[in-house]
Amino acid sequence: MRIFCLIIGLVITLSGYSQDKTEITFQKDEAWFVGIIDQGHLMPLLKDFSFDMTKANTYNQLQPLFISNKGRYVFTENPVDFSVNASNIEINGKGNVKVQTAGKTLKEAYREVASKQFSFKGQFPHPELFQKPQYNTWIELTYNQNQKDVLHYAQSMLKNGMPPGVIMIDDTWQHDYGVWEFDANKFPDPKAMMDTLHNQGFKVMLWVCPFVSADSREYRQLAQEGGLLLNGQGSKPMMVEWWNGMSAVIDLSHPNGSKWFQAILDYLQTRYGVDGFKFDAGDIRFYNDAKSYGNISSHDQSMLFNKLGVNYPLNEFRAAWKVGGEPLAQRLADKAHNWDDLRKLIPQITLQGLMGYPFSCPDMIGGGEFGSFLDLKQIDQELIVRSAQCHAFMPMMQFSVNPFRILDARHAKAVKEAVALRQKFVPIIMDLVKAAAQTGEPIVRMMEYEFPHQGYTKIKDQFMLGNNVLVAPILEKGVTSRKVVLPKGQWRDQKGKTWKGNRTIDFPANLETIPFFTLLGK
Repeated sequence: MRIFCLIIGLVITLSGYSQDKTEITFQKDEAWFVGIIDQGHLMPLLKDFSFDMTKANTYNQLQPLFISNKGRYVFTENPVDFSVNASNIEINGKGNVKVQTAGKTLKEAYREVASKQFSFKGQFPHPELFQKPQYNTWIELTYNQNQKDVLHYAQSMLKNGMPPGVIMIDDTWQHDYGVWEFDANKFPDPKAMMDTLHNQGFKVMLWVCPFVSADSREYRQLAQEGGLLLNGQGSKPMMVEWWNGMSAVIDLSHPNGSKWFQAILDYLQTRYGVDGFKFDAGDIRFYNDAKSYGNISSHDQSMLFNKLGVNYPLNEFRAAWKVGGEPLAQRLADKAHNWDDLRKLIPQITLQGLMGYPFSCPDMIGGGEFGSFLDLKQIDQELIVRSAQCHAFMPMMQFSVNPFRILDARHAKAVKEAVALRQKFVPIIMDLVKAAAQTGEPIVRMMEYEFPHQGYTKIKDQFMLGNNVLVAPILEKGVTSRKVVLPKGQWRDQKGKTWKGNRTIDFPANLETIPFFTLLGK
């Protein structure tokens, strides 16, 4: 019933929209950002960019927020579509789309939006998601999750000197989609496995999704009693095609659907000691063209899926709609094992913070594309190291591929050094997490956010951790130095050397080095 109560006020449907047009004319040197997280590397917005939030063809979080480095912003209650031209942004959507002004900077605009539109109330996801590395079993086990290999994966991390943290058991631990019970053939004693992992210092999360296989007893029960989304005619449960086949979908606006799903999750915690859940799918597009009990939009179905996770502090989401400020861990969409995708991490994760999603995870170290790790000849060891170094200063750090299976001694050592360095910064990260929970202030920030109007809007390869740590990881293969833009002030590097700012420097960075600088004073 807790989830069902959340549908009050969410009865907006996408049908019958009357389209109103709003034009935003660019001011001189104005840079605009919008809440399409997996497009963050393409921002600030440039001409020939367009997107339709009503269709929501994205694999990541959405936020109907447009925000400018000149202190201007637009926050819409409903999804809109828009296009960007050389001189303006044209927004089409229902209702009063109004340009607001709050000061003259990106930070001033964001702070007003956070105070008015986001639900920051001092809560944040479980501290261990930030304090310790995360270990996801997907790359190592893919569709063969099993008790023996999960324990071996965890033991390998400990044996190689990695700290215990949150371990996520991914898809196929369960009997079937919607049949959320351990597959006895692969997990003969799941309670013993949980006890072992807990005794070793791990917290354990399980992968779940809102789908139900049509040939299961659970499907027949929900189809009869109610709790599944129906087709457009309302005559039978709607079947949705997703990456693992065709399934029915839980209707979280239905009291029986929400009650059933939450009861299953609570059972797993009570019966086995599961600590939390990785909530996958929940994408808006999976709810399109459906008829729901609460007559709510596909966007609001996605929102209810996110709201479900608030009940479980150990959570992770990849898709979201208008849940800025909620204590939810929001992961970036899956990244491939290549340098182009590594370069997307900074602009996308800093955009998350600017859209009210500060509790963010930059996907899996080295990428989440399991096919790249099947042949050792395809693995780029340097990429794994540089990816780990980039993660080290971000809110969360998630491993999946076992670095000690694929890396030689030097590269494995460099990864461990990145983890050790991160542990030194955990107190700073936790202070920023707590501050974000109160005010919404991003944990990792664009350069423009902290140093406005100094020409930094297009910098995508360095970022700020809080307001005084500048991080400039290596994002190119085979390089041993990089250019770093230092704003005005005095900056101290990791070796204690002081650099005068307001200039671009060449900084050496061998395989073991993560360039970062602490601001001593402006």
